[in-house]
Amino acid sequence: MNKILLAGLSAAFLAVSASGLAAQTKLSRNEIINSLQGAQQKVDLTADELQKAALENIQKYPGANAPNTLPLADKLASLRQFNVEITFDFDSARIRPESYETVGLIADALHTPYLQGQTFFIVGHTDAKGAREYNLELSLKRAQAVREALVTTFRVPGDYLFAVGLGEEQLRDPSKPDAAVNRRVQLINLGYR
Repeated sequence: MNKILLAGLSAAFLAVSASGLAAQTKLSRNEIINSLQGAQQKVDLTADELQKAALENIQKYPGANAPNTLPLADKLASLRQFNVEITFDFDSARIRPESYETVGLIADALHTPYLQGQTFFIVGHTDAKGAREYNLELSLKRAQAVREALVTTFRVPGDYLFAVGLGEEQLRDPSKPDAAVNRRVQLINLGYR
């Protein structure tokens, strides 16, 4: 991914994160498409393997915060992806009504010919408040809720969407583990399967 595109994506993500609901309406389908299209390599990785790696990281490094990132972090970082803020009720997997527009934009992007037939991870992330095991489970439930909304409400084919929860194991800003920027949903393009 070139530096200009990466800078643009970072700016778009920060705008979404910083402004909450108002910024969510500025997010466009084309931003999502441009970020996700063109999977550059095939990756043999399943949602179950990724979920298991997060749990193993918690078991290997117990305590409040993991000293290392997931062993699969480099592999994930090499894939086309998009981070977006989707808000949930406190301590819940219920998507807040103001985030359904964002979920709808994701669905619009996934319905385009540019992305149809490709496989995606929907990855839930939390901040570092609370127990790591609990955050892992909550993030999985939230990723499943987004997947369910995409499939049932917006009719995106479920065969290509896999929910994964990473909890606090891949903080976006490790220097501020409790910051809102860490609470996000990530779409990762695994290409054609």
